[in-house]
Amino acid sequence: MTPAELKDLIQQVIPIAKTAGDKIMEIYADESSFNVEHKSDDSPLTRADKEANDIICKGLDSLKVDFPIISEENKMLPFAERKDFTYCWMVDPLDGTKEFIKRNGEFTVNIALIYNGQSVGGVVYAPVLEEMYYASKGNGAVKLHQGKTTHLAATLYHPEEKALSIVCSRSHLNEGTQNFIDGYDAPLKVSKGSSLKFLILANGEAQIYPRLAPTMEWDTAAAHIILEESGGSLVKAEDGQPLEYNKEDLLNPHFIAYGNKLA
Repeated sequence: MTPAELKDLIQQVIPIAKTAGDKIMEIYADESSFNVEHKSDDSPLTRADKEANDIICKGLDSLKVDFPIISEENKMLPFAERKDFTYCWMVDPLDGTKEFIKRNGEFTVNIALIYNGQSVGGVVYAPVLEEMYYASKGNGAVKLHQGKTTHLAATLYHPEEKALSIVCSRSHLNEGTQNFIDGYDAPLKVSKGSSLKFLILANGEAQIYPRLAPTMEWDTAAAHIILEESGGSLVKAEDGQPLEYNKEDLLNPHFIAYGNKLA
């Protein structure tokens, strides 16, 4: 796809994410309707996850392009089939289910377009904040809020600077992450849930987000391209190479997200 075609396709995904977010908010308003279950890995699943997923899958299936969907809430296709995908959608209908259940507002709708293992388009909607973030390769990153369009630019910084803002998971701060943070000069910790952590970097409100703990591909794919198009990067902690998508194992390696870092 050309940058123009990518841009047009991602524009068509924005209302799908918004509709899913509206359904999530409808359920969020009535705690008795959450219907919380637990998956085999003990992670929570709510009615909002399921209904948002249905909306997104139907919406993507209605588009003129015919790309397969990899979603946290769908039955996983075998890699023997997935490995031949050129394009596919990567979906997390409700990223931050724990934050949703806690009712702290820090959850998002994530829809990414993957091309040969790379994130090339992404939409992230934060329903409580009514903020829509989107990007496609070669077209920059944008935030929509209350009718205002803002082009995102990650902060330019040097790693040796004092008091850099480092984003931490609201629910997952382990010893390895704390040790990483302690390697900086008087860092300021910023706690946040879901893919909002990447958006803080893309917005220029923080410089670094280390994740030295398990995540899945759908947790990062949509925000990955938004961060990259804002001037930031998302790389594996072990070798500094970009994260890859639609791997045989959909578990992400440990990673570091950066704003616009100077060498």
